Amino acid sequence: MSQLEIDAIVFDVLGTLVDEPTGIGDGIRELDPSLDEPGIERLVSLWQQHVGREQRRVLDGARPYATSDALDLEAARLVADAVGADDPTAVAALARSARRLPPWPDSLAGLARLAERFPVLGLSNASRTALLELDAHAGLRWHQALSAEDARTYKPDPAVYRLAVTVAARPPERLLMVAAHAWDLRGAQALGLRTAYVARPVGDPAAPADRFDLHAEGLADLAGQLCPDHGR
Repeated sequence: MSQLEIDAIVFDVLGTLVDEPTGIGDGIRELDPSLDEPGIERLVSLWQQHVGREQRRVLDGARPYATSDALDLEAARLVADAVGADDPTAVAALARSARRLPPWPDSLAGLARLAERFPVLGLSNASRTALLELDAHAGLRWHQALSAEDARTYKPDPAVYRLAVTVAARPPERLLMVAAHAWDLRGAQALGLRTAYVARPVGDPAAPADRFDLHAEGLADLAGQLCPDHGR
């Protein structure tokens, strides 16, 4: 495989580096310990569907921009209503579970290896505050982390990917966007970034028509492709 000529790597966070369903599920379990696993999975889906729908409404201009914190609180209220919980303190604690997401087993080592060779940026739909807490909880280490809040919109709006291009001060084609979501990579691709799809148990799989520059089974695989003789 020919080596990609890139100057920096841009990582999606939610789903790509951290396990969002598990973290939210843990918060739901704390709210109502009597729930069984299918019940928790159903409520995690309710949460994620709400957040995804409201982000699309922002993108479509049907709703003014609201931070991920506001959307998570709305989702937490929906979940709390579904289980009959009405304590505001418990609902607020549940909303904060979106900031306590465990990293995938290969995330920390993979990031560390890649960061020895390339500048590494995080680029997330999470708010600035949420991203700070996410990074601290999961132990993620960047050279810089960027929030879509600075563009007051959400991926896949080009304005979000442009944040990374501006900070890196490199042409888009010299940046590699890494994500477990094909829709995210398509958005980056539209702005000219190179793309790497990383398979995760959650996410948006690549479609047959997608043409991403790299496909990896995980971060160890990606690091092996990008720096095969570096940092072993």
